[in-house]
Amino acid sequence: MNSITAPASISLSLSISSPIKKPSTQFLPGKCKSLISSNFDWKCRALGEGSQSQPQSQKTQPTIYQGVYGPWTIEDSDIREVILYRSGLVTAAASFVLASSTALLPNDSVMSNLLEKNLDLFYAIGSCGLGLSLYLIHIYVTEIKRALQSLWFLGVLGSLATYSTLAQPAGKNLVQYVIENPVAVWFVGPLFAALTGLVFKEGLCYGKLEAGILTFVIPSLLLGHLTGIMDDGVKLALLSTWLALFVVFAGRKFTQPIKDDIGDKSVFIFNDLPEEEKANLIQRLEQQKSLD
Repeated sequence: MNSITAPASISLSLSISSPIKKPSTQFLPGKCKSLISSNFDWKCRALGEGSQSQPQSQKTQPTIYQGVYGPWTIEDSDIREVILYRSGLVTAAASFVLASSTALLPNDSVMSNLLEKNLDLFYAIGSCGLGLSLYLIHIYVTEIKRALQSLWFLGVLGSLATYSTLAQPAGKNLVQYVIENPVAVWFVGPLFAALTGLVFKEGLCYGKLEAGILTFVIPSLLLGHLTGIMDDGVKLALLSTWLALFVVFAGRKFTQPIKDDIGDKSVFIFNDLPEEEKANLIQRLEQQKSLD
């Protein structure tokens, strides 16, 4: 995620502009004002005259993490974004479970009939949840993040076009139409390609087994349905695996520390700087390293 906050930038720059001796005043994130000069120095002032008389024990000091380009801290905005990111995944997983369960329930059951009437609603809610997560995802390489977001956007457009021009005139919902017409996978497929990219990133970054398996299960099921080389039994088995692992994947996200989904915030701060300031920062880091 490319969320950059001013307090993190202040802490990053302070460590660089003062490599030998740290300032004695403790600056509190969220209450500082920074001024950027041509030599990339930052100046910050503390809370104010009244706050300096406050006992040190009553001041809450944020945890400082050392990043590639300097120290950084977790802000309230970071926590909110991580929670929203994880909530989007839970929303997508829950919608997928409800929609997919129709394939596992008896055709004439009351629950199956009720779910089938709302398949398009589940599909729309799940797509929105995935879109929210892709908007907030933390990926150091901006181009990869934009590629996943573009795939999601193409998948949404393809889904809308398929629904309005093909499924609706045939009197079917979108999910039923794709099941009965495998060629429609070409239109909705980019949405699931974006999901595959997200779980691949999670599996690669955190070594999660369920995410790694999903990376192969999702495209295998879609391609198997598109090409017709899989019988219904194999597709049902893959669908059940997808369903179970997606629930585990989304649920386990809330067992991770917030810091994991933020990543190295100093990298995002660095990427957001103008090219000249990036060069100055790298030069200062090299000078600091030589002094150490």
